[in-house]
Amino acid sequence: MPLHVTDFTWTQTESTVHIKVPLKGAKAGSVDIVSTEEYLKLHFPPFLFEAFLFEPVDDDRSTAKVGNGVAVFTLPKKTAKMWEHLMMTTDDKETKRGIRERALLKQQEKLSAESKQKAEKRQAERKYALETMMKLETEEKERIQKMKDAEREQMTAELAAWQMKRKQEAEKAQKNQNHQIQPRGSTDTAEHRLMEVQKNKDGESFPAYHPLSCFIKSVIKEILLLLVHSTTKNQKIQTRLPPPRPRGNIPVTFTPRVFPTALRESLVSEEEEWLKKQAEARRAVNAEPEELQDLTEEERNPDWLKQKGDKCFTNGDYVGAVKAYSLGIRLNGSIPALYSNRAACHLKLRNLHKAIEDSSKALDLLTPAVPANAAARVRASVRRGTAFCQLELYAEGLQDYEAALKIDPHNTGLQEDAQMIRSIIQGSAGQVKLWSNET
Repeated sequence: MPLHVTDFTWTQTESTVHIKVPLKGAKAGSVDIVSTEEYLKLHFPPFLFEAFLFEPVDDDRSTAKVGNGVAVFTLPKKTAKMWEHLMMTTDDKETKRGIRERALLKQQEKLSAESKQKAEKRQAERKYALETMMKLETEEKERIQKMKDAEREQMTAELAAWQMKRKQEAEKAQKNQNHQIQPRGSTDTAEHRLMEVQKNKDGESFPAYHPLSCFIKSVIKEILLLLVHSTTKNQKIQTRLPPPRPRGNIPVTFTPRVFPTALRESLVSEEEEWLKKQAEARRAVNAEPEELQDLTEEERNPDWLKQKGDKCFTNGDYVGAVKAYSLGIRLNGSIPALYSNRAACHLKLRNLHKAIEDSSKALDLLTPAVPANAAARVRASVRRGTAFCQLELYAEGLQDYEAALKIDPHNTGLQEDAQMIRSIIQGSAGQVKLWSNET
C-alpha cells in the first residue's frame, strides 16, 4: 500500500496555484505524474501524492518541474479568485473515485494522442526524406541527361565539320587532278599536236596527244600495278599461313563449388545443410519490440552491429562490444559469430559462466561441421576451453582444446596450450589419474 505524502506546501494568487512536493530521495526518471483540470497525482514508489483540486484549473497551461529533490507544479486557475482550500473538503469516496477514473481515462487519451502525433511526425519526416531523396535523384538524372545531350550535340557538330572538311579536300583534290590532266605548253603547240594524226595498222586515224587518251592510259597502268601488287601479297600470305586444323569438339565439364574442397572429397549433404542454415539465418529477423522501433536502419542490421562490436573490442571497450552483440542477437539469434564474439568479451570481463554459455550456443549453431565453419568452431572451442581453465575445470578445458586440435592439428599455439593444461592436470590431479587407471 502506498505511503501518502502530507508534508507538501502550496501558495496561490488570484490566477495561479503553486504546489511543492518533496521527492524523498526519488530520481526524476522514476516519477509518474497525472494531471487534469480537477485532479493531480504524483507517484514515486512507495510514496503517493494525490490532490482533488478545490476548483478547476487550466490543464493545457499547467507545468511541472522535477529536480533537486522536489516537484513544483504551476496550475493556472480557470476562474480568477482566491481558494479557501487546495483540495475538496468532501469525503465522498464515490465522487473521488469518479474524478480519479476520469483523470486516468483522460491521461490515457492524452498519451495515445501524443503517441499518434509522434508516429505521424515520424512518418512525415520519413516521407519528407524520401521525397527529398527522389527529388535529388531526379535532378541528378536531369543533369546527367543534359550532359549527354550537350556531348551528343558537340559530337554531331564535330562530325558535320569533319565531313565538310573531307568534302572540301576531295573537291580540291579533284580540281588538282583535272589541272594535271590538261595539256602543257603554249596554245599553238597544243593545237598543232591535236592536228597531228597517226595511222594505225588498221588504217584508222586518231589524235596522238589527245588528253582523254593520256588519262585512260595512266588509269589502266595504275590498275595493272594494283592487281600485280595484290596478287603478290596474297601469294605471300598464303605461303605464310599454316594449313587449317581438322574440326572437332572438346567437351568441358565443371562443378560449381562454394567450398574449397573437391567434390569427391567433401560431404555434399552436410555442406548443403550448412548453406541452407546460413541463408535462413540471414533471412530471419525477429519481431521488433517497442523499444527497438526508434533505431536507425543501420542499427537494425545484425551485420552492422557485429562490425561495431568488433571495433569496440579492438579499442578495448568490452562493455560496448557486449551491448552491440547483444542487440544483434535480439534482432537475429541465428548468427553464431555474435555469440562467439560476445564470449570473447565476457572472457575479458571475467564473466566466465556467460562465456561458456555463449561459446556453447555458437558451437550448437555451427553445425553440421564443414570446412566453411572450421575456423569458427576452433575459436568457439578455444574460448570455452579458456573459460573452463580459468574456473580451474582443467579436464573440461582440455577436452575443448583437443576438439580444436582435431580441426586444426598443425596449430602450434594450440598444441602448446593443450600440453600446458595436461601438465597442470598431471601435477595437481595425480590421485584422480591413478584412480582412473585402476578402474
